[in-house]
Amino acid sequence: MPETFFTNYYDVAAVILFGIGFTTLFLHRNFVKKIIGLNIAETAVYLFLAAKGYVVGRAAPIIVDGVQDASAYINPIPTGLILTGIVISVSLTAFSLSLIVSIYKYYGTLDLDEILKLVAQEEED
Repeated sequence: MPETFFTNYYDVAAVILFGIGFTTLFLHRNFVKKIIGLNIAETAVYLFLAAKGYVVGRAAPIIVDGVQDASAYINPIPTGLILTGIVISVSLTAFSLSLIVSIYKYYGTLDLDEILKLVAQEEED
């Protein structure tokens, strides 16, 4: 079993990063820390896709020297998914941080428990 950790170290790193991000996302009460955890988990998914999309001994999918055999090249779809995911991740992070700024201006805190208490007080009034 330990030898599989050394041969699949990208997968192990992706799982560890995802675990860190997932626990940060669900255990912290601060909204900014939750966004950081989400970004760490997203990065782990990108690392996992990149590790699975790479094949040793194959080249980038650019036809050079007239080689047109598909088995000589790496599949470009995981790379495209990673790039698309990064764009979506940046957009989601920017949108989330703008919402967090609005929440902070309105409630004066970023602690989820405090915000829920303030919301409950507003509903009672």
